[in-house]
Amino acid sequence: MLFTVDDASPVALAEQIAGQVRGALARGEIAAGERLPPARDLAAALGVNMHTVLRAYATLRDEGLIDLRRGRGAVVSGQVSAERIRLTELARAFVAEARRLGLGDDDITAMLKEVRP
Repeated sequence: MLFTVDDASPVALAEQIAGQVRGALARGEIAAGERLPPARDLAAALGVNMHTVLRAYATLRDEGLIDLRRGRGAVVSGQVSAERIRLTELARAFVAEARRLGLGDDDITAMLKEVRP
């Protein structure tokens, strides 16, 4: 998997990295059990601080997409579904657009509650 970052992007570097992992999972380019590059190596390759990569990995861990273990590194979780990843990406895009329009958490939550299938 090839990682890239755009320093000119308004999206934080850690989120760019996490987004690339999410996208690769959704496209089936990486699968459960595969290891992601060590944070130190990826940071050096991208020219970013190692803590930026660790922040991206922590986000992915919190989302249940990867497991982080000392000495074992970052491993794609066995519970990953492409549908869930796609839904998460859509939710992120929705929240980002809502924030851009000045909506707060309560407004966003109310809007979601109004939506009916």
